[in-house]
Amino acid sequence: GEALEVTREVNCVVDFIHGCEDQLQKLKKQKEKGLLYGIPVSIKDHINCKGHVSSGGMVQFLDQVKEEDSVIVQVLKSQGAIPFVKTNIPQTMINYDCSNLIFGQTLNPLNHQKTPGGSSGGEGALIAGGGSLLGIGSDVAGSIRLPSSFCGLCGLKPTGNRISTSQSTRSDRTFVLAVRGVLGPMARDVDSLALCMKALLCKEMFQLDPTVPPLPFDEEVRLR
Repeated sequence: GEALEVTREVNCVVDFIHGCEDQLQKLKKQKEKGLLYGIPVSIKDHINCKGHVSSGGMVQFLDQVKEEDSVIVQVLKSQGAIPFVKTNIPQTMINYDCSNLIFGQTLNPLNHQKTPGGSSGGEGALIAGGGSLLGIGSDVAGSIRLPSSFCGLCGLKPTGNRISTSQSTRSDRTFVLAVRGVLGPMARDVDSLALCMKALLCKEMFQLDPTVPPLPFDEEVRLR
């Protein structure tokens, strides 16, 4: 409900992910409750979710419905999270604004005369507007860091290849080959980012994507 209200105001959500209720019922039956149990998570447009489009803000991709979840979405679900919406981006994602010809302009919830930044602008707007607790964005040249800054949030650009980018279509790195594109969390506080990273850096991810070094979250580094 909150996400719907926020997107009516600032146009940040491009799709609602179906099956959330089924996902919740599955989780209730699981013996092990994951680190993100029951937490709704918003997902940047270009990250594949089964049964949904990853448009990249481009009309030519609107008919390409994805047949499986990307690795990060599979891992989020295994940790008890519930991916519930996909969020807006600028066309092709190499932009510090957040607008495209399909879904239009996303506004900054703190000031409608301003941009939320990009390219994870829909994430920034939704979280800052109170419509999501935790979101997954991506970053090459500021795409997590800029909207986090513009919207007064916390965001993390992890080290390259720390989090699997497998099946996040047209990842930013397609365009900028010298710098590796990464997926990372956005939230209102640092503790939420740390919890998300701890949840993602698990056996499930290392098994699903063997190209990711199997290095778990380092609690000692977190506490320094």
